[in-house]
Amino acid sequence: MTGSEQVGGATDEDAAELIAQLKELAGADPADVRQVVAEVLAALDRAAGGALREHLPETIRVDAGLDTAAPARP
Repeated sequence: MTGSEQVGGATDEDAAELIAQLKELAGADPADVRQVVAEVLAALDRAAGGALREHLPETIRVDAGLDTAAPARP
């Protein structure tokens, strides 16, 4: 893929920007990173109609607040 070809509505530039943001997070406070990841997973799960949570390990579901049987950790 080259230039600004689209995949699911996203462009190469979108992907490059996301990669850059994730690289910035790599050096950030681990608690902040966990919060961002939890928010992203929750948004992806909502977009997938709740189907994503079935494919995640229990600890990640709990951290992201996707496990209805257990409360999310702070």
